[in-house]
Amino acid sequence: MIKQVIALIILSLVIILSMSYAQHGLQWLINTHNWVSQILTEVFSGGQAGKLTRGLIALLSVPILISLMPTLVYWVLKRHWFPYFMEIVWVVWLIQAGALIIMYKI
Repeated sequence: MIKQVIALIILSLVIILSMSYAQHGLQWLINTHNWVSQILTEVFSGGQAGKLTRGLIALLSVPILISLMPTLVYWVLKRHWFPYFMEIVWVVWLIQAGALIIMYKI
C-alpha cells in the first residue's frame, strides 16, 4: 500500500512537471480520434446508427493501434507475444475516454 501511494505521488509530480508534454499528448490523442472518425464518415451513413458505429470504432481502434506499437517491437526482439497488451489498451482507452469527455462536455 505504501509503495502504491509513493508511486502515485511520484507520478503526479512527473505529470505536474511535464504538463505541457502531457497536454500535447492528449491533444495528439484527440486529433487521432477525430482523424479516424473523419475517415470513417466516408464508410458509414450520417444517421444516428452510423454516428454511433463510427464513434465506437474510433474509440476502440486508437488504443489498439497505439498498443500494437510496443507489442510489435517486443515481438521483433523476443519472438513472443507482449504480455501486457490488454493493460496498455485499457490505460490508453481510459485516457482517451477521459480526454474526450472533458473536450465534448455538454
